[in-house]
Amino acid sequence: MKLNELRDNKGARKERKRVGRGPGSGLGKTAGRGMKGQKSRSGVALNGFEGGQMPIHMRLPKRGFNNIFRKHFTIVNLGRVQQAIDAKRLDAKKPVTIEALKAAGLVGKVKDGVRLLAKGEIKTKVAFEVTGASASAIKAVEAAGGSVKLAGGEKPAAEKPAAKKPAKEADEDKGADA
Repeated sequence: MKLNELRDNKGARKERKRVGRGPGSGLGKTAGRGMKGQKSRSGVALNGFEGGQMPIHMRLPKRGFNNIFRKHFTIVNLGRVQQAIDAKRLDAKKPVTIEALKAAGLVGKVKDGVRLLAKGEIKTKVAFEVTGASASAIKAVEAAGGSVKLAGGEKPAAEKPAAKKPAKEADEDKGADA
């Protein structure tokens, strides 16, 4: 086969429909749009229009809230890390960073960082350097003799501030002091 003999398969390329090119084309005069009416004119977009009736997307109630500032963490479970260490894909002697987790195939695309969760069991002493970790994951790693260093994005579970009391309870506490 030569370069000048290369051809597409039959039916792979379709000619575009050329409308409004005279009566001989079969799509002349009104160009397949019919006679009169809104849809025969140019600049018409009728998506969601229901003839003046209130459209369904406006009749249905809105639900929920979408936080545009939410962080999207890639999660890694301790059990999967232990499997990777056992399979020699991760070196437990070196710190386990996001790059090391990527190289081991434990995480794919990392958006806002990696969060460590406690599903599974870790038996090896490992030093983690991740964006975030659950309190139970930190506890499990430290019980195995390892450490978790959080590289921003999330405070360790022990350092998180206590939740605020509801206003009613706060007022009652003030009244008791007086």
